[in-house]
Amino acid sequence: MSETIAIVDYNMGNLASVQNAFAKLGQKTIIERDPNKFKDYDKLVLPGVGAFGDAMEHLRDRNMIDALTSYAKSGNYMFGICLGMQLLFDSSEEFGNHDGLGLIKGKVTAFDATNFSEALKIPHTGWNRVFTEQHPLFENLDENHYLYFVHSYHVNCTNKADIIAQTNYGYEFTSCVSHNNIMGIQPHPEKSHKNGLKILENFIGL
Repeated sequence: MSETIAIVDYNMGNLASVQNAFAKLGQKTIIERDPNKFKDYDKLVLPGVGAFGDAMEHLRDRNMIDALTSYAKSGNYMFGICLGMQLLFDSSEEFGNHDGLGLIKGKVTAFDATNFSEALKIPHTGWNRVFTEQHPLFENLDENHYLYFVHSYHVNCTNKADIIAQTNYGYEFTSCVSHNNIMGIQPHPEKSHKNGLKILENFIGL
């Protein structure tokens, strides 16, 4: 039986574009809003756009936090995209201090633009090169691959071993993480053309 993949709907995600990207790869996905059904899927995708605190409130209101935590403990793969990646961490300082899901140790902080040149604007928007470690998510990417970013905050990992990709924007920041069965990516693979689709294809194949 083929694997089933759910895209978590907590009213904060770019659901259609993520689902369309998977469809281009021939992978059917279900947009799922019932946390009681998360356990029925082989993989979960946690997308997201917007503010961290609002996202956690939406997850809380929909009784999804415990369900996501339980899913993470099941050993099945979970993949956070953009804000969805940030939610995997312990906390964020975006518009105050907010607790996250705590699935990966670390904190989400604002870009420190103190020494940025005038050419570097916040939010970090557009194409940027991603320097990757060896990891199944990155198999068969172009050697010099660029992905599409839109964000003002980035993650700071407590455990450096969780970092599998970095990007330079004024300074190096973590752009992709992996901790056991939990993975996250700051850029938008669904907006990153061939290389982004390849990352999603590699996720399907895990």
